[in-house]
Amino acid sequence: MVNIFDQLVMLYGKNANDVQNAISLFIIKYQHSKPKKWISEQDIVLITYGDSITEKGQLPLVTLKKFLDKFVKNKINVIHLLPMFPYSSDDGFSVIDYKAINPNLGTWENIQDLSNSYDLMFDAVINHISVLSEWFKGYLKGNETYANYFIECDDSFDYHMVTRPRALPLCYPFKTNTGIKNIWATFSNDQVDLNYKNSSVLFEILDILIMYANSGARFIRLDAIGFIWKKLGTTCMHLPETHALIQVIHAILEECVPGTILISETNVPHKENLSYLGNGFNEAQMVYQFPLPPLTLFSFLSGKATKLIDWARSLELTPLSSKTSYFNFLASHDGIGLRPVDAILSDLERQLLLNNIVANGGKISYKLNQDGSKSPYELNINYQDALYVKGDSDKIRISKFLASQSILLTIIGVPGIYIHSLLGSRNDYEGLQKSSINRRINREKLDYDELILQLKSNSDRNLIFYEYLKMIEIRKSESAFSPIANQKVIDIHESIFAYIRENIQTNESILVMTNVSSKRINVNFDFSGLDIISGIKYYGNFTIEPYQYLWLKHL
Repeated sequence: MVNIFDQLVMLYGKNANDVQNAISLFIIKYQHSKPKKWISEQDIVLITYGDSITEKGQLPLVTLKKFLDKFVKNKINVIHLLPMFPYSSDDGFSVIDYKAINPNLGTWENIQDLSNSYDLMFDAVINHISVLSEWFKGYLKGNETYANYFIECDDSFDYHMVTRPRALPLCYPFKTNTGIKNIWATFSNDQVDLNYKNSSVLFEILDILIMYANSGARFIRLDAIGFIWKKLGTTCMHLPETHALIQVIHAILEECVPGTILISETNVPHKENLSYLGNGFNEAQMVYQFPLPPLTLFSFLSGKATKLIDWARSLELTPLSSKTSYFNFLASHDGIGLRPVDAILSDLERQLLLNNIVANGGKISYKLNQDGSKSPYELNINYQDALYVKGDSDKIRISKFLASQSILLTIIGVPGIYIHSLLGSRNDYEGLQKSSINRRINREKLDYDELILQLKSNSDRNLIFYEYLKMIEIRKSESAFSPIANQKVIDIHESIFAYIRENIQTNESILVMTNVSSKRINVNFDFSGLDIISGIKYYGNFTIEPYQYLWLKHL
């Protein structure tokens, strides 16, 4: 086993020896021999709720597989199932039972059926758990097993330094068998945080993660992982103990189910986010690229790619190891986070995003600052609507959207495509109005039969879906888009986001160019290539149309 004693000392002090001995026995019990494969250009992830597509009289997980098998099989190979467990709030992120499948979605047999055809990504919502869980109910009743599973707040302590992702209180009162206790809850009064200072909690979670890895999860997404360790007098965010804890999880998973890929979900500024890659071998194998959604959006709204170019070039300064990569996305079940661009976009530039989101029917969610003020934290809107500018024709709107998705499919890393992007969905105002939950604007539940009719008709869904699948198919056939292929950002024009992807092992390279503006731009660049999207050859001097994207394979 990899030596993790130093991490255990940091986490558990004088009890580190006992914890390490328990880990050794744990590994013997769960050790698994067959390693999972590492990522390649073949990996395309579809992000979806288990019930994003529903059908009358059928379990949603069955309907989802039916849709996938009919329309995307052999094109998309990884399905990220957003929390499919019994839950009490937050659309699945307040888990009641980590080991059960929500009966409204289906069963573990349905998950097994999916895993027979697709690799899966599971959510590990392990910072917090529902107040309706057996763990928390046991705590309230005074069950000794759960006595230290949760964090009791000290009323005399000043918690103003603690990072607050939402404009809500940090601690909430609960009636226990020994009186009222204030319990730490980072996200809401229904989501109480777990106490990892109690090693019993660690072993509970390890047991769950190994179960996931053995139940079809090639990838495990560590939800809100940056908040997981609490230390009074700090921000309780990205603490050294947090990184040590992930290193322990990584090491044990590698021993028990080797090759399982951990993806850290930390919606924070870029440098903090990249820290979760550790030393390249010992922490998360992949990190979400949170700056990508707002910077891509800003580029199309401003007509200039300079901010996106500068950020992408900064990636060249922190090379990836052979066992780390980026998880790229533009849209997801959440909104477009603003914290990742705190040090990249000015207040005026951020305001451009805010104004356009409001103009297009979106919502803005806020976070609570240390001084008690609030500031914009997240843009809640469908990505296609976020890109729309008043006066855009349907053709321009779709061209702009597909151009943004071209960036997602070609930039270094693995692409994660939200199901509503693949299907060309728009803002779900009905879902927003019925729930008064901002994020519901991009979490529409689609009727299977109606969806099929739209995909077969001359609709926007049809145009976007089949063009998207075409891009996916081309991407998967090119080794230059492998996660191990190099990326070099090229200066061509302030409105063109350009980079060369080069796979040294296969000696293949592709120049990707995306015009983020509404202007025709003359390109003078010493590169001859075949655009593998259109089949047209380009030589040196040519014109790139508004919102056109080219994937030029070197001739």
